[in-house]
Amino acid sequence: MGEELQESLQNRILWTSPFDVPLLGPIHISESVVMTWFLMAIIMVLVLVLTRNLKLVPGKRQAFLEMAVTWLTNFFVGNMGKAGKRYVPYLSTVIIYLGLANMIGMFGFGMKPPTKDINVTVALAVMSIVLIEAATFRAQGGIKGFLKSFTKPMALLTPLNVMELAIRPLSLCMRLFGNVLGAFVVMK
Repeated sequence: MGEELQESLQNRILWTSPFDVPLLGPIHISESVVMTWFLMAIIMVLVLVLTRNLKLVPGKRQAFLEMAVTWLTNFFVGNMGKAGKRYVPYLSTVIIYLGLANMIGMFGFGMKPPTKDINVTVALAVMSIVLIEAATFRAQGGIKGFLKSFTKPMALLTPLNVMELAIRPLSLCMRLFGNVLGAFVVMK
């Protein structure tokens, strides 16, 4: 009985390759990529439907869209301040993707959330950390200020501050992956 349960969970957790692209050898396309393409299509259709025929006096659909955009903008600006307003489009896109990706497993139909794949969570963490470090580089006034920021609050902590560059994305990645995988296993 224990081996059957273990095998069943492994079949549900492991990703398969629904198809291969025969370009310079087979390129395996994982289910997480296919699910991400599916989510991108859903998001694009929603964007096209919700932004069609925008008017000066908004109807219900446009009012809903404006309310959602305003809420997301206020949420992120409230957390990051006015300087963070330039990052609202990226952060809004990530939160919409994560929301849809994590809800997709609840609807059934044999669909697995793409965030259950460690590769997806690593990519999201790396993209976010690159954005954060680029923003820090810009805010510190270049390379000199960026390197000097590692010595704060005291020079003794410089090795820990440098290690944090690798620890932070790893932590983000593993928390998202663990939460989604745990929820997926519990729901199944």
